[in-house]
Amino acid sequence: MTRIAIFKEQAEPGDITYRAITSGQQAAGRKAGEALDALTSQLPGDRGETLVIVRDLAPDRFLGEVERRRLEDLMDRWRTARDSGSSLSNDEQAELECLIDTEVRAAADRVSALAHELNR
Repeated sequence: MTRIAIFKEQAEPGDITYRAITSGQQAAGRKAGEALDALTSQLPGDRGETLVIVRDLAPDRFLGEVERRRLEDLMDRWRTARDSGSSLSNDEQAELECLIDTEVRAAADRVSALAHELNR
């Protein structure tokens, strides 16, 4: 299953974009759907089922404040590196990918909790 997380970003005041991320690939757009379309156009056609989570990065019981802030910090550092034509260190890139996976798992946990609440 392909897992895609979509995050709202604010690079400049009043300038909101969305970033869609999956393992090893990402894309941005002015709207969540644009970011998703840009990312899925990069993926192989035979990817099977896709789970898409749109998240505003507010801390919750599934992803705490410390992890959320570190994810935000690394995403800012990644954008700066990308814009300057460089990249994150291997350690930072690995940490970023781990936090993205953690956020995707947290998103799945949020969906399960929501389904449980709806089925009471």
